[in-house]
Amino acid sequence: MNRIESLFKLNDRDLLSVYFTAGFPSLDSTGEIIRELVKGGVDMIEVGVPFSDPMADGVVIQHSSSVALKNGMTLDRLLGQVEEARAAAGDTPMILMGYLNPMLQYGVERLFARCKASGIDGLIIPDLPFDEYLREYKPLCDKYDLPIIMLITPETSEERIRLIDDNCSGFIYMVSSASTTGTRGSYGSEELAYFRRVDSMGLRNRRLIGFGISNPATLNAARACSAGGIVGSLFVKCLERNPSDIPAAVTALMAALGGD
Repeated sequence: MNRIESLFKLNDRDLLSVYFTAGFPSLDSTGEIIRELVKGGVDMIEVGVPFSDPMADGVVIQHSSSVALKNGMTLDRLLGQVEEARAAAGDTPMILMGYLNPMLQYGVERLFARCKASGIDGLIIPDLPFDEYLREYKPLCDKYDLPIIMLITPETSEERIRLIDDNCSGFIYMVSSASTTGTRGSYGSEELAYFRRVDSMGLRNRRLIGFGISNPATLNAARACSAGGIVGSLFVKCLERNPSDIPAAVTALMAALGGD
C-alpha cells in the first residue's frame, strides 16, 4: 500500500503537511530538514524542486527557489538526497512538488522510476494540464504506484472537481484562493464557503488545504473542512531566519502553528 494511502487509513483528520524547497537554505540541508520535520511530528512532507519561474508561488518561495538554484540544486541531486533520507523518514509520505519543465528535461518515465526508487510517494505538478495527465501521465501513475495530486481552486467547477476525483488518487490539493502562495492572518467568508462547499460534495479522495496557512486560526479552518492543512511559506521563512539551525526552524514552525 502506498504510504499516502496508509496515512489516510490510519488518520484522515487534523493532518499537517509541510513544504520546503530542496537546496534552501543550503545545498545539503534536505536530509536534515526531512529528519527534523519527522521528529517534529509532521504527517507529510512536500519536497520542492527549485525552478526559475515558479508561477504559482509568492515571493518567499520564489526567493528560496532562486537561492537553491544558485546553490547548485538539481532534480537528480534532490532525488539522491531524498533517497538517503528515506529510511529516517519512516512511514512519513514524501511528495515531490515541482513544475513541468524540469521534469520534462529529466525525462518523464525516468523521473517516475527514479522517484519510486528514491522513496517518493507522489507528485504535485501545478502546471500539468489535466487532459495531458489523463493521456500521458496516468498510465505512469498506475505503473509505478505514484499518484499525481491535482490542485483545485475556488474557480474549479463541480464537474471538473468530480472528474479529478474519479481519475486521480493520493489526495486533492485545495488551493484556498486564486492568489499565489504566502502567509495570511485569516480566511474570509468566501474562502470558508468554498471549503464547506467542497467538503459537502462527498468526494472519494481526501483533501488537504494549502496557500495562506500561517497560524492556528488558518490551520484550524482548513482542518475543519478537510483532512488537514499544507504549510509552505511559513516554514521557508523559519528556515531563512535559522539557516544554520534546522531544529530551531522546525521548533519555530510548530510554535507559530500553536504547538501542534
